[in-house]
Amino acid sequence: MFDAGPLYLENLNAPEKVLVNQGGTSSGKTYSIVQLLYYWAITRPRFVITVVGESIPNLKKGAYRDAETIFTLTPELSQYVAAWNQTERIIRFHNGSLIEFTSYETEQGAKNGKRDVLFVNEANGISYQIYWQLARRTRFKVLLDYNPSAKFWAHEKVIGKPGVRLIISDHRHNLWLSAQDHADIEAIKDEDEELWRVYGRGLTGKIQGIIYRKTSVVEAIPEHAKFLARGLDFGFTNDPTAVVDLFTQNGELWVDEVLWETGLTNPDIYRRLLEEDPMSRRKRVVADSAEPKSIQELKALGLPIEGAAKGPDSLRAGIDSLKRYHLNITRRSTNLRKEFDAYKWKVDSKTGEPTNEPIDKFNHGMDALRYAALATLPALSLPRRRSAQPSIVR
Repeated sequence: MFDAGPLYLENLNAPEKVLVNQGGTSSGKTYSIVQLLYYWAITRPRFVITVVGESIPNLKKGAYRDAETIFTLTPELSQYVAAWNQTERIIRFHNGSLIEFTSYETEQGAKNGKRDVLFVNEANGISYQIYWQLARRTRFKVLLDYNPSAKFWAHEKVIGKPGVRLIISDHRHNLWLSAQDHADIEAIKDEDEELWRVYGRGLTGKIQGIIYRKTSVVEAIPEHAKFLARGLDFGFTNDPTAVVDLFTQNGELWVDEVLWETGLTNPDIYRRLLEEDPMSRRKRVVADSAEPKSIQELKALGLPIEGAAKGPDSLRAGIDSLKRYHLNITRRSTNLRKEFDAYKWKVDSKTGEPTNEPIDKFNHGMDALRYAALATLPALSLPRRRSAQPSIVR
């Protein structure tokens, strides 16, 4: 039924109960696991399968979106699916099985319910206490996936234990990437071998030289935060169009990922922004000035858009202006948070020391954020003391 790859077969045939999928960027681990969840739901009557993410928005951008894509690309699935509740995110099958997509904020909430299969998507965004409560109430299989940018509880408390298999993957295991996609990921090695080990080979690392270190993850933008600007970095086939909102409150910056999608034309961008935020026609947009035709087209459609100021030192100036502030990133900003974890200074190949120049990778959201910062931050006062606004520290 499925056009399955090696990761699907590796997880299907593994005898261990706990399958830890550690993978580099675009390895296809989440997609392959969701294919396997469909297979188990179809072949095992009355199976309860729970997919857990850090938050519902994160799931909608990850495992849940993959479930929708697989269903669309696999017509045979329609004969097995009895109902799909989009509101509750539950897929019900004619044989009584179901796949549910959910998240848990507390350990107490994770104590409710039992299941046959548990899939923890982006496991490094979930606490060990929540994982432990869910895993001990799972009968058949427990699967985890994550990018190994740093060690976390899976390395300390799960991997190496009896009944656990570690499956390491990278982009070479993804049979559906284009030759250009593979080449782009391999090219990370030319920029930074440390990043390449993590994102190109799926090996655990501790990335040095991260540019933005004063960051926190927060649940939402504060109600009375002042909107500064919306940054837009254009993409299309291989690169996403990234849109990021920048706010300020109490001398700190607050950042929210609004849009992150490939294959969007300019009318698509306009439509998607209105879908995400009906107030988009009233928000100042600062976009990559290297795309003047796109800017003019979006302006004609009704967006208050302008090109970002660029100059010989605009890249470093934008970074410096952002580094003066503590940056609060919303939890739903999944892709943006990954870039914050990977965006770093280039390393001098001779000395091994960080240079004064950022890598040219993991910068779609970083560029969008920088455009908004360059247009607005000079008018702000220097940050005061840390505010009393509660935030979740990474």
